[in-house]
Amino acid sequence: MTAFVWLPESFVVPTRLDLSTGHHLRPIRESDVDLDLPAVMGSRDRLWVKYGEAWGWPPAEMSYEADREDLAMHEREIAARESFNYAIFDEGETKLLGCVYLDPVSPDADGPAVELSWWVVDDEVGGALEAELDVAVPAWIDERWPFARVDRPFG
Repeated sequence: MTAFVWLPESFVVPTRLDLSTGHHLRPIRESDVDLDLPAVMGSRDRLWVKYGEAWGWPPAEMSYEADREDLAMHEREIAARESFNYAIFDEGETKLLGCVYLDPVSPDADGPAVELSWWVVDDEVGGALEAELDVAVPAWIDERWPFARVDRPFG
């Protein structure tokens, strides 16, 4: 739990972001495990380079149950407005293609701050989806979220 008020009580958390590529973001759920596990482990080596030192994630081996528990934790954090994990899906939600993370940072005098990062599965690196996320996610944060500062520690 955060030791400070991160988001104003009146803030309505976005539940979806539609992308021009036909993909969309929505809050991740425990029930997404069947799509999340192959996405994460299929891109594990690249994700470890990006997040491993800071988060210890993803582990070299992750069981279905461990991933399900991790997603359940994210779902609880989202419900409590403590942090947000948005999964990136194709139109029919038959493939999970990455995630967008919004994690709290101690606010400064200007207001709430966020640590923002995202990733796509290996097959989407350098493609239209990744290019769209590079434009759409920062714009979405600027337009829809009340953050005074956005940190991008993972690039």
